[in-house]
Amino acid sequence: MKYDFDKIVDRHGTDCYKWDMIAKRKLPADTLPLWVADMDFETVPEVKERLKEVADRGIYGYSMLGDGYYHALKNWFSERFGWQVEKDWVIVTPGVVFALAAAVRAYTKEGDSVMIQRPVYHPFTNVVKENGRKLVNNPLVMENGKYHMDYEDMERKITEEQVKLFLLCSPHNPVSRVWTKEELCQAAEICKKHGVIMIVDEIHCDFVYEGYHHTSFGTLSEYADNAVICTAPSKTFNLAELQLSNIMIPNPELRKTFQAEMDKVFYSDANLFGQVSCQAAYEYGAQWMDELRVYLQGNITYIRDYLAEHLPKVHLIEPEGTYLLWVDFREYGLSAEALNAKILKDARIWFNEGSMFGPEGAGFMRINIASPRSMIVEAMERLGEVFGE
Repeated sequence: MKYDFDKIVDRHGTDCYKWDMIAKRKLPADTLPLWVADMDFETVPEVKERLKEVADRGIYGYSMLGDGYYHALKNWFSERFGWQVEKDWVIVTPGVVFALAAAVRAYTKEGDSVMIQRPVYHPFTNVVKENGRKLVNNPLVMENGKYHMDYEDMERKITEEQVKLFLLCSPHNPVSRVWTKEELCQAAEICKKHGVIMIVDEIHCDFVYEGYHHTSFGTLSEYADNAVICTAPSKTFNLAELQLSNIMIPNPELRKTFQAEMDKVFYSDANLFGQVSCQAAYEYGAQWMDELRVYLQGNITYIRDYLAEHLPKVHLIEPEGTYLLWVDFREYGLSAEALNAKILKDARIWFNEGSMFGPEGAGFMRINIASPRSMIVEAMERLGEVFGE
């Protein structure tokens, strides 16, 4: 490989959530944080170089998105997903969650019903409830270790609850499903039939493993006109705090409505460093991303093999995408609180407790595997010491 993902980067003392929160929560200093969804890998070298150039300029005044930005964006989605993005479709926001909240306000009014599919990334719940909308849950169903959508329940609740908006996570965080084209079309057909606008979060679209394929919602020509598609370089290239997301809205009326909501908060200029990093990442990051995905698959293989040999009661939900594993600890019969305490206090590992993604996640843990292999090995060995028989 050209890039060294085994390199340990000491992030202590940088005010990062992942590592410096350990001391703030008064946890043991050697706690391994495999929770919040950023990576312990340095970003693409060309991104670092471009940011240094801008920093050295010493003037950080108002800046606009240039043609090079849109060219890089269009090339990435065309080459990776066969999606021909138009410049006019793009609205830049400080993040995907910001966009989800803006969409809830733009396309619904207080008291309207918004559908989500739990267990799901917890801000999906928050942007609905905190904006005074009615949450309607179409829970994912797990059969034989794999999650799928319940379309009958989806359509029934859309009708009964008069759902106006549907928030779809694709690829799915935390259950790691990469929805097939057929699955997406079936959900989209139900929404189209009942006049439900779809907000599709594709922030993890670049993390798809061998044997699976991410279908960008924008390539579904029959349904893309009914959708707001949320993308960002933040997960892909570890750029979260540069706060930039690209929201694609092919339908001019939906785009106008979303822009009107953006105008209400007077957000117009993207962060300069976010602009620079996004363009450089999409221009130079292809090989880096391809090698990272191979490295992450190695982490998955190690974890899968370790659990099978040493912790057969712990069941890995086979990951199709994202760098977040969904792991089933229910066979131990522990309450969610007892399970979390055992892992956090006894094994000294910080995972995301499953019920934060909805009550359907109780007994599960979300594990961030975007760290050097040595950290993953240490975490598994600690689990083995605590849960092994």
